[in-house]
Formats: sequence, C-alpha cells, structure tokens
Amino acid sequence: MNRITNTNKMRRKLRISAILAVFCCSILLVSCGGSSKNSSKSGRNSGKSNTTGWKYNDPNYGGFSVTDTKEQKPGPGLVAIEGGTFVMGATQENVFGEWNNQPRQVTVSSFFMDQTEVSNLDYLEYIYWLTRIYGKDYPEIVAKALPDTLVWRNSMSYNEPMVEIYFRHPAYGDYPVVGVSWLQANDYALWRSDRVNEMLLIEAGVLKFDDKQNAENHFTTDGYLSGEYKGNVANGRKDYNPNNASGQRSVKMEDGILLPKYRLPTEAEWEYAALGLIGNTNGENISDRKVYPWNSNNIRTQEKGYTGSFMANFKRGKGDYMGVAGSQNDGAAFPAPVVSYWPNDFGLYNMAGNVSEWVLDVYRPLSFEDFSDQNPYRGNADGLNYNDGDYMSTIQNDWNNKELEQSEYTKQMYDYGNTTLISDHSRVIKGGSWADGPYYLSPSVRRFMDENEGSATVGFRCAMNMIGSAMKK
Repeated sequence: MNRITNTNKMRRKLRISAILAVFCCSILLVSCGGSSKNSSKSGRNSGKSNTTGWKYNDPNYGGFSVTDTKEQKPGPGLVAIEGGTFVMGATQENVFGEWNNQPRQVTVSSFFMDQTEVSNLDYLEYIYWLTRIYGKDYPEIVAKALPDTLVWRNSMSYNEPMVEIYFRHPAYGDYPVVGVSWLQANDYALWRSDRVNEMLLIEAGVLKFDDKQNAENHFTTDGYLSGEYKGNVANGRKDYNPNNASGQRSVKMEDGILLPKYRLPTEAEWEYAALGLIGNTNGENISDRKVYPWNSNNIRTQEKGYTGSFMANFKRGKGDYMGVAGSQNDGAAFPAPVVSYWPNDFGLYNMAGNVSEWVLDVYRPLSFEDFSDQNPYRGNADGLNYNDGDYMSTIQNDWNNKELEQSEYTKQMYDYGNTTLISDHSRVIKGGSWADGPYYLSPSVRRFMDENEGSATVGFRCAMNMIGSAMKK
C-alpha cells in the first residue's frame, strides 16, 4: 500500500508541475505576443504599439496612422489561385524530340488570375480610353496600342472577313483579342491597373469621376502616390499628423485601398493554374498527375448529356478545325468565346485551346536547369541570361572581353536570324490554340515568339500578386 500511495503522490506532483509549466509558458507567450489567441488584443487591434506603447491614430501621440487588418480584395475578373508545390514540366513525350522542359518540383506562391482570356470588348475599352485621352494630340499612342488585324491574312486562304471585322464587330465582342504583342499586353495590364485603382478611390469617396482628364493630366497609380495627379479630388483621408494643419492627406499604399498591378502571369504560374491540381488533392497527396487541365487523358467529355463533346477548341487533324455540319466537334472554326467549354478545377476557362497565351518569361531552351525551385521565372534584368548568354557562357574567342554589353554576349550565344530565332526578345507562349493539334493542349508545352509580334492564335490573360495570407478564403 505504501508503494502505491507513494506512486500516486509522485504522479500528482508531476501533474501539478506540468500544469505550472504550461501556465508559465502561456504567460511568456502572451507577454511576447506569441499567443495566437491573445495576439488579436495587441498591436493594431489594441490601438497602440507593441514596440513603443504609443497610441495609433492619435495626434496627441504623433499621429502614426494604422489601418485595420484587411484581406486583399481580388480585382475585377480575377480568381484566387491558392499556391503550392507541383511538378512543373513535360507531362507527355515531346513529339519533336525537344529537350526544353524536364519535370522538376517547384513551389508557386498564391496569386490571382483572370478567369478568362482578355476579350475584344475588354481591349476595345482600352482603345477607347486611349483615344479619349490621347487621340487628339497624340494619335500615335492609340495607333501603337491597336492589335494587328492583318495577322488573319493568309495568302492562300480567304480570311478577309476576319481581317475587317473580328476585332470590332459586336458579334465577336466576347471572343479573345488576338494580334496583340507581348509589349502591348503589358501596356494593357498597366492601364487596367490604373483604371481599377482609380475606381477604388472613387468608390472610397477620395476622388470624383473626372471627365476632363487629358494627356497632360490623367490618373495613374504611380502619379497619384507621388502627388503628381491633380485631378478631381473629393476628400482626402483623415491625417492624424499634428503638423498637418489641413487634417487631410492622400491615400497611401498603407491604407489597403489600392491593389497591386495587373501583369502577365509567369510561365510557372500559368502552368500551375492551368493544371488545376487542387481538384486531385487529398491532404498533401496528389492522386493523379494531369496531362491536360482536366482529369481524363481523353479530349472528349464523358459528362452525361455531353458525351463525346470536345473539352477544348483545337484542330483535330489536317483540315479539320470544327467537325462536320450538324455534328461539329468543338463548334468553332476560329476562336470561340472566352467563356466556352468546361472550366478547370480553379474555375479558369480555356486553359487548353482557343488561343495560346503570352506569359512574362524570356524563352531559353534550358531554363529548367537554371530555374529557382520557388516561383521560377526568367526575366529579371540581372538574371535574363543567367548561364545562357551572359559573360560566363560566351564563346571562347571573346572570353576576355569584359567590356561588351550584356546584349552583345547574347548575340554571340544566339546568332539570331542565322542559326536561331532565340533572342532577349523571345517570350514564352503557353497553351494550345484553335489552330493547334491535341499535343499542344498540355499546359506543360512551351513555345516562344518575339515580343514585338502578334498572331491570330495568341492572346493573353492577366494575373496579380496575392498579398498577405497564402490561403484561399
């Protein structure tokens, strides 16, 4: 009995010690701001600084302005893409024997992406705005932004109706814009960023709509943040700075109203979003790797009522772009509307077929050997030619000439126009188009085109960085 009694006493002491240890740790966590339960009562939510004890948003304490924590709102047209790890690269044998996309595991951060390709109507709005702002004094700016409608012209095909009406006729308003170069697509993305942020400021009561904007004075996000935009300002934000007599200030990025810039997606982002592996994930296990944006390796759906219908708009075989009258296979001889066929598991339309799409990356055949395994991307100014056209990869006869410009090394590495079509202006295009065979429907396939060129088979969609939490809400 004594042995049992002593054992029970020891167990009670151990339990009490454990409880005291947990209690002490809890106190330490709270005092250091480490408790997730109590952290909401400190910092910005308590109204004063954890660092100095000074109150926020109080002119008597210096007036440091702090906005309540807010999750980023998606911009118009965007869908949240929750990031993660995936195997980027070839999902099937390269039919041309190219060695430019070996599988490797990478991680892509969460981001936003357009649910559809940019349509003719979307781009016409852009052209209208440019015409309204620049058309009178700087018509060349409008002309520079216009898509090249001559991309439809084929010397041995009657495509003249597409040349003349595809971009502007309302019947094609919901169809993807084509004939837009990589440079034009980037300009559109920046314009869209400014229009979205301008509307957010109008909705917040900071600006009034200004129909008097012109080439000399119009809203841009950067111009507003730097104080250069002097448009129709309604109200500023309350300024708690005691040195500001007006008590008003312009919106800052810290206020959480303005969104990051729209941009083209990177190659890794585009491929990750197109595969939509979120639909094949159970816990951290990916049950099946996809060849296409849908689960089946078949390009026809088995969905009841649609059995046998094609999952995308592509060219089935030589001379077969749409099937037989009365039983068309994809229902489109050229592009189809941007909301067509079945969306993938991220809710994105036409990530296979319809039109191929520009992405941010510069094309290099062996980028897969150099890519970082986190947010892979080739295009940064200091890494454009990393291991592939920079000084250390030049030909031996000029190895000691360190005075050459970076572009000169690239010219030596790639004899553009003679032995290759690759240059610093070669940009990656992803996805198949209405004129491509089934092989190109795989999101892993990569091709390239000069950033100054357009094509009847190439369009684009925009992306945006996701700020804050990486989890899709």
